[in-house]
Amino acid sequence: MLSLENAQTDAGRSPWSIFRAVLIAGTVAVALAGCATPSQLSSNDRQQIVKRTFVITGASSGFGQGVALRLASYGANVVLAARRTELLEEVARRVTAAGGTPLVVTTDVGRPGDVEKLARAAVARFGRIDVWINNAGVGAIGRFWDIPVEDYSRLIDINLKGVIYGSSAAIRQFRAQGYGTLVNVGSVDSEVPLAYQGVYSASKAGVFSLGRVLNEEIRLSDVKSIKVATIMPWAADTPWWEHAANYSGGTPRMAPVDDPQKVVNAIVWASLHPKEAVPVGGRAEGSYISHRLFPKLTENLAANLSHREQIEKSAPAPPTSGTLHQPMQSGRTVDGGVRLRMKKEDQQRRERGSTGTGASMPPGSEPPAVD
Repeated sequence: MLSLENAQTDAGRSPWSIFRAVLIAGTVAVALAGCATPSQLSSNDRQQIVKRTFVITGASSGFGQGVALRLASYGANVVLAARRTELLEEVARRVTAAGGTPLVVTTDVGRPGDVEKLARAAVARFGRIDVWINNAGVGAIGRFWDIPVEDYSRLIDINLKGVIYGSSAAIRQFRAQGYGTLVNVGSVDSEVPLAYQGVYSASKAGVFSLGRVLNEEIRLSDVKSIKVATIMPWAADTPWWEHAANYSGGTPRMAPVDDPQKVVNAIVWASLHPKEAVPVGGRAEGSYISHRLFPKLTENLAANLSHREQIEKSAPAPPTSGTLHQPMQSGRTVDGGVRLRMKKEDQQRRERGSTGTGASMPPGSEPPAVD
């Protein structure tokens, strides 16, 4: 396993190569402990999905759209919630074509009235809610002091308050009907806070903390038929990057970026086999374990990696509030095209013979060395 001393003296290696060694060590620990999360469904799992009712927030694109279509292929009732009504209608048609039964409910999860309306509509149409998936989320990238306070406020409304509102509606319905599963989509940032995504990390830490507390309160209430899971993916190639508020000066980046289908599979699996914490894939599992073993080292390495990708390597980009305050037309699929864009940016940078063309740090603000 990589030691703190080795990480400090291995200055010739890139931030990613050092961080990767830490992740590998963490992944090995996960494997040895036997706590890695599978994602393949058995035939019995698939049968359980037929005619079950799933509420999915953020269903218009990214993980939400992917989960809706996957569940539809197994014959589920799928309640689609997001702000982009016309896109939800398009997804609903695809759900029907795949074999599922859709219901579209236009929802801004940052508004508690909208979330209550979503729950009522789902029960009115299907009679129950078997699984509620709080997936809606937005990002804000940049130095903490460069991002407007109103953007932070809106991010918390969606990422944290939206999960609180959804969890409240779901748990109350589950208690009334006697069972149910709540799946909250957090992030590896729920465990390892990431530089240049500070308030996003804070919101996802709140999501993880909420899920853990709910499981304890449910346990103390002696209700064994209600479960809460928190999904913790690594960075994935979805429209999240295009939709994020961005004040970093460069195009949104991270390395490497996972295939979103990996996370889609994990969300569907966890809806049937809920666990309190569900890190998705080797990098997320490795980060989760390494942060438990070496918290400051892991945070330093993650920050250095983020700095290299977001500040040193990114192509110039103007500031934007993304979809925080208003939805946008672009970013309508599960895959966000981030891997292809990053590959092109890296190739262009190599052709210019430059080590970095994006947002430059002001003097004296270089990333800290691993301590």
